[in-house]
Amino acid sequence: LDSGVAPGAAAPGAALPLALRRYMGAVGSSRVMCDNVPGLVSRQRQLCRRHPEAMLSIGRGVAAWTAECQHQFRRHRWDCNPLKVTTPMIFKVTFLVSGSRESAFVHAISSAGVVFAITRACSQGELKSCSCDPKKKGTAKDSKGHFDWGGCSDNIDYGIKFARAFVDAKERKGKDARALMNLHNNRAGRKAVKRFLKQECKCHGVSGSCTLRTCWLAMADFRKTGDYLWKKYNGAIQVVMNQDGTGFTVANKKFKKPTKNDLVYFESSPDYCIRDRDVGSLGTAGRVCNQTSRGMDSCEVMCCGRGYDTSRVSRMTKCECKFHWCCAVRCQDCLEVVDIHTCKAPKSAGWISRT
Repeated sequence: LDSGVAPGAAAPGAALPLALRRYMGAVGSSRVMCDNVPGLVSRQRQLCRRHPEAMLSIGRGVAAWTAECQHQFRRHRWDCNPLKVTTPMIFKVTFLVSGSRESAFVHAISSAGVVFAITRACSQGELKSCSCDPKKKGTAKDSKGHFDWGGCSDNIDYGIKFARAFVDAKERKGKDARALMNLHNNRAGRKAVKRFLKQECKCHGVSGSCTLRTCWLAMADFRKTGDYLWKKYNGAIQVVMNQDGTGFTVANKKFKKPTKNDLVYFESSPDYCIRDRDVGSLGTAGRVCNQTSRGMDSCEVMCCGRGYDTSRVSRMTKCECKFHWCCAVRCQDCLEVVDIHTCKAPKSAGWISRT
């Protein structure tokens, strides 16, 4: 998958926006910057030139969704690490090239990440083209009675509109099954962020009596979106292209037709045991496994039956922690010796070639 924006490899949450700032500073004007960013299609370059400040926000969104994707897949053979990151590490990354359910998740979570970041930037006054939700004004009513809209409601509709224009631009160039699948999953990701928009209120009145309330709408923590899309990933529906090429239908008639909230995929997932560029697999050689687990992170499953190596390492941990009145917890530093298990490499550890 070419997501349009790429994370930093080691610390995506902090490194990528800084890299983007340096890149923007190095190339000068926004037009020069946008024309030289690798991996953008023409529509994305137009949006970049029109909203150069939004590129920083998109960078933060990529950092957020990459970290979330790696959190959700941390115990799986495929762990949401990119096959390739170009230089500068800003706008292009290669994750997956197959139409698998993992690709479906990446498209959904990446689209959601852009929505989240752009919406947050609007609320914080970082973008010239948007601000707080202008529709949340005046008086309204909920189950607790009347309240006044106040504060700064997150402008989720603008975030969705911008993300749709920027993220979908790459897919709208194609008319094939993959483009159709990606557009569907992009939309599911955007809808997931809006699903967790919540109303927050502040009470006013004598002794907090709440005779008057001021309320606003705010996005939930991005983890909620990630957890929701993870459930959708586990329940993703395999589909096939319609004969007229305008849509798709379920591959197995026993399953329900996918809704706009469901994730869809065309191809069964590979096992991700070995390095294979054609399916977006880095393999599991060298991955840490859990010797006592019976789940996906177990050494038997993670290492694909190849076995594992064990090394003994020493590390400092906090121990003998005591609570002291009032109000501190004091611990000692203890040296702990642990065994680390890592998957053995296959006999041929290089990339598979299908030519």
